[in-house]
Amino acid sequence: MSTEKATFGAGCFWGVEAAFALIPGVTATAVGYEGGKLDRPTYKDVCTDTTGHAEVVELDFDPDQVSFNTLLDAFFELHDPTTLNRQGPDWGTQYRSAIFFHSPEQQAQAIAKIDQLTAEGRYKPKRIVTKVEPSQTFWRAEDYHQEYLKKRGLGSCHI
Repeated sequence: MSTEKATFGAGCFWGVEAAFALIPGVTATAVGYEGGKLDRPTYKDVCTDTTGHAEVVELDFDPDQVSFNTLLDAFFELHDPTTLNRQGPDWGTQYRSAIFFHSPEQQAQAIAKIDQLTAEGRYKPKRIVTKVEPSQTFWRAEDYHQEYLKKRGLGSCHI
C-alpha cells in the first residue's frame, strides 16, 4: 500500500481530525501547526495569534482507496471557507482556511476545486478565502490534542 499526505486547516483541529478519520482510505491523522514563523510552537504560542501558524490536520491516505479530490470535497463540507480567520466561535489567524499542498498535482487540484465551487456559485454572494500554500514544517500538537474528541467519547464539536 502506498500512502500520500494531505494537510488541511479548517478551524479548530479537533472536529476536523475526527471527521477525516472516518473517511475510508485515510490511514492516519495527526493535529498540529503549520505555516508560521516559530519553530516548535506550542498550543499556547499559536493561540497568541502572533506566530502565523494555522491549526491543521495532517492525513496519510491511500490514493487507491480515496482520492485527493474526495478529501477536498470533505474539506469544503467541514467548514465555511468564506470566513477569514474564523470558524464558528473561534477567531484568529490560526483558524484560517488553508490547504497545504504536498505536490504540484495537489496544488492544481486544490485550485481547480476552488475554481469549480466559485463557478458553481456555491457560496454566493460570499467568496472562498481558502489559501493554497506549499506544505511547510508540520509541528505535531501536544499529545492531549491528538484524537481529542475520540478520547472523550465525543463524535463532533461545533464545526
